[in-house]
Amino acid sequence: MVSAPTRPPARPDAEDHRHALRVAVGLLLPGAVLLAVGRPELMVYAAFGSFAGMYGRGETGVPRLRHQGRAALFLTVGVAFGVALSELSAPGWVLVVVETAYATVGSVAADHLRLRPAGPFFFIFALGATATVPRALVAPAVGVAICAASAALAVLVGMVGTRGPRGPRPREPRSLPPGARVHAARYALAVGVGGGIGLCLGFDHANWAMAAAAVPLAAIDAGRPSEGEVRLVLTRAVHRTVGTLAGLAVTAALLAHGFGPSALAGLTILLVFPTELFMTRHYAVAIGFFTPLVMVMTELVDPTPPLQLLGYRGLDTLIGVAAGVAVAVLVRGRRSGG
Repeated sequence: MVSAPTRPPARPDAEDHRHALRVAVGLLLPGAVLLAVGRPELMVYAAFGSFAGMYGRGETGVPRLRHQGRAALFLTVGVAFGVALSELSAPGWVLVVVETAYATVGSVAADHLRLRPAGPFFFIFALGATATVPRALVAPAVGVAICAASAALAVLVGMVGTRGPRGPRPREPRSLPPGARVHAARYALAVGVGGGIGLCLGFDHANWAMAAAAVPLAAIDAGRPSEGEVRLVLTRAVHRTVGTLAGLAVTAALLAHGFGPSALAGLTILLVFPTELFMTRHYAVAIGFFTPLVMVMTELVDPTPPLQLLGYRGLDTLIGVAAGVAVAVLVRGRRSGG
């Protein structure tokens, strides 16, 4: 019988604070540059690059450098796909196809490389969010360059104050863990279904449903036995839903104040710290901060009536989470088959 993993205490410790501070600094520096040049609306590209700092949380030295560098690559490629789709004014169904394909590839890569946070969520979120940015906002090469530079900075910040681990260096993974292919199929099905439903309902941000569909599946570890995974998926789904609804309430309060672009960009930077501080401690609390972060970025690049924006996000989250849970329950597969 396989024992359930020990749940960490809900209260962040000193290492959580140090890690969250590194992630926040990784966005603060490029964010300050964008504010200085009068382009706060470009914060979306810097933010997704800075998310590379969220990876390799429990590692130091070369392992962290390698871990975050790989995440930076996938985030930047996701943004590159996104800005290309934006530049081409690609229809919604093309975005669904491309994002579904990237979710599949990202799932296999994340499982093979043992990336943590697990799964392709941030990669496809970067793709979908930048694909829906208005075409005239910035030249595609500039958007990708901002993301790449921010990602590189996040990796460098992640190396500050760290030392390599003592003893032999951990062995690099050489093969896919059992169940990785089935898990990738889950992502493909859930993301495709979530995005398809969003399109059929006429939502402007069906990419939110696709990203939400990936969230419950990230609770499944393809390298471990499958006992209890549905319970983990349901728990993650509840946390995502509750956290998103709480975050939408916070967003409504923020947008009601009528902050200008510079203030909204500053809020984006501030919200990164508590998001990462609670990410491994209490997922719902973390999402309560992450949701307004994302909504504020969206408002910066494409101002929308607040009620419409919040309504779409809430509905897309419910659609995506339901798709992810349904796929996790229906597509089980045998772990030993890979």
